[in-house]
Amino acid sequence: MLLLQDINSESIDSVFTLFDKLSPKFFIRLSVNFISVFILIRFIYFPIYRSRENVFTFFIFNLIIFLITFLLNKVEMSMGAAFGLFAVFSMLRYRTEDISIKDMTYLFLVIAMGLINAVSKGSWDELSLLMFIIILATYLLESNVLMKKEVSKIIMYENIELIKPENKELLIKDLESRMGVKINQVVLGKIDFLRDAAQIHVFYYEK
Repeated sequence: MLLLQDINSESIDSVFTLFDKLSPKFFIRLSVNFISVFILIRFIYFPIYRSRENVFTFFIFNLIIFLITFLLNKVEMSMGAAFGLFAVFSMLRYRTEDISIKDMTYLFLVIAMGLINAVSKGSWDELSLLMFIIILATYLLESNVLMKKEVSKIIMYENIELIKPENKELLIKDLESRMGVKINQVVLGKIDFLRDAAQIHVFYYEK
């Protein structure tokens, strides 16, 4: 029992010693990094894509790249070497499933944010400004502020008479009344004359 208490006390002392060795600069940069990634993922990415698995992945990737680059920076790692490490991490793929371009973009973002916070020579307010610029740019591009998002859907359309070129306006009006959206463009796909149906690509702006 006494031996166990001694081991526990030694472990606690080791933890406190480790924390003492870490400079306040580490915790400041870690805080800026965590808050920035939290805002990016929780308030921009997650409300749109609703992927909890990717949220976990983004946070872990960001934390690991931050810790590795911060610790390696103590041995005078150059910025070129840091970006080389960034390239290695950014080329990772999952064998079980493909990652969409948007998810890969967010993965690049969280890795880059961890890298910048870890190796940048700027102060905490400069880092905060850089993170704010990244977050603001991402928000503006994801929202409808800079440009409207055009959504496309493929539907099976049964009124085959309206797919004729001269009936295009009637086709659009019929689709708008059924879908409840303002349609920008329709593109005719495969036609199944046996079933009197056609595959149509519908393009409209997301509200």
